Amino acid sequence: MLLWFVCLTATATDVRRFEGETMGTTWSVNAVLPPKADDAAIERGIQTEVDRVVAQMSTYEADSDLSRFNRAPAGTWQPLPPEFYQVLRYALALAKDSGGAYDPTVGPLVNLWGFGPDKRPHDAPDAAALAAASARVGWQRIKLDDKTRAAFQPGGVYVDLSSVAKGFGVDQVARFLDGQGVHAYLVEVGGELRAHGRKPDGTPWHVGIERPGVASAAVDNVDEVGRIVSLDDQAIATSGDYRHFFESGGTFYSHHIDPRTGYPVAHKVASVSILAKDCMHADSLGTTLTVLGPDEGMAYAKQHGIAVLFVLYAGDGTFEERASPAFAAAVK
Repeated sequence: MLLWFVCLTATATDVRRFEGETMGTTWSVNAVLPPKADDAAIERGIQTEVDRVVAQMSTYEADSDLSRFNRAPAGTWQPLPPEFYQVLRYALALAKDSGGAYDPTVGPLVNLWGFGPDKRPHDAPDAAALAAASARVGWQRIKLDDKTRAAFQPGGVYVDLSSVAKGFGVDQVARFLDGQGVHAYLVEVGGELRAHGRKPDGTPWHVGIERPGVASAAVDNVDEVGRIVSLDDQAIATSGDYRHFFESGGTFYSHHIDPRTGYPVAHKVASVSILAKDCMHADSLGTTLTVLGPDEGMAYAKQHGIAVLFVLYAGDGTFEERASPAFAAAVK
């Protein structure tokens, strides 16, 4: 998913900034480094972490571990790297808990609607194509073996981890920085963020949640920010439908696909922002609650203590905010 924030950070000389590219987007890290830290080694280490996620979990790379799993023969057990296995295991658990609103096997539908590695269509798919793609979807079809760290490919299953891998990549970078003795940082990949510690002036890291409907670029101005959040050892991810869609026959189709129906979501959610302890959860829960929608999604959030901010289309170019109790308490 594509997420957008502005990092409102201090410009102190003792805050180092690193930048790079990954997953079809960019990454950045603002960090307070320990004495005698090697800036070049830190930058290489960050890039290595995100590159590992791409090598294991990208659907755009033909030789990734995920692509190899998706091509594997029917009825075979496929050993997976530790990180891939961890993410897939979590994704399947979330799929079960959400009643299939989140489903890592939704890939055939994502591709059919033109939001995956395949070419974007000019028209909505017909009923026969939808039925064929939907027949390949179903998280229950994948079995896992914790002892051998292997996943069962029943045939035709196409896993898409784009709604969780980016968040996991943020967490991997955070773990790397922890291991390097970096005690204050703000990690960002494609607009998803995780913060730890505080800036040199003692203040927390501040980020702005983009207001839906602004120009298609990184947020630069305060008037393009809907809300500013202070991150205190937290992660935040925002899932929005206002940039990634296509129009066919006068209907706008969101890039968020409901695995239960095979169709893009059609409710009035403009964006969903999730606060969590780590970015893997924030990322995937954003997709889950977007699919569930404002009513069912808010009920799920309250039941599970999820900190979520829904921004809904209210008509006439205006928006309505709905925050869960956990979100309201977190941003006081």
